[in-house]
Amino acid sequence: MKTAVSPVGIQRSSRLHPLPVRIMHWVNAATMLVMITSGWGIYDDDVIIRGFHFSSFWRLGDWAAWSLNWHFAGMWVLVINGLAYLIYGLATGRLRERLLPIRMSDLIRTVVDTLHLKIAHEDITVYNAVQKLLYIGVILAAIAQVVTGLAIWKPVQFSGLVSLLGGFQTARVLHFVGMAAIVGFVIVHVALALLVPKTLWAMLSGGPCLAVRGEGSEGQLQQGHPT
Repeated sequence: MKTAVSPVGIQRSSRLHPLPVRIMHWVNAATMLVMITSGWGIYDDDVIIRGFHFSSFWRLGDWAAWSLNWHFAGMWVLVINGLAYLIYGLATGRLRERLLPIRMSDLIRTVVDTLHLKIAHEDITVYNAVQKLLYIGVILAAIAQVVTGLAIWKPVQFSGLVSLLGGFQTARVLHFVGMAAIVGFVIVHVALALLVPKTLWAMLSGGPCLAVRGEGSEGQLQQGHPT
């Protein structure tokens, strides 16, 4: 005699990093590298900081025109991929679940632990307060880069935006500062991935499976409890 099983008790499994997230992450990583290095080639054609240039080793493109071609090509990929990531994150609730809330007490504790070199990060299914803040910051920085980039790219068509940003040269400076912020994030991100290799492997393999309540339940991802 078969016994009916309530759908509330059914457990399904979901990877920490689903396939769409992994694809968008690595596309974004490659495209960001193109955007940064080609941007350095463009910068060298008209420097902002006098006497400061980027070595040809770090630039993508032999001269400004080639760097511009790479930059524009990467721009479309970055915008499309970024929009897809935001839409996916908002539609699935992933952004809210992974990045919120950020409590000041957690932030202070994480900073203190980091200063004491306590960065083992045993549970990779949960971001600490600093990670949440960094991820939110880089998302906002990327959006700001698109806005300032449009102002620099089409200053006549977007003259209102250029004025709002304080002029063409100010838009260039803001774009440069945004680039520096993103480069800083990348350096920290890569350093942490090397210090905690399982986070890098998780982004390659999908990471541990997480328990997800079946139909008829709240349907919330049970983070922090790998199956």
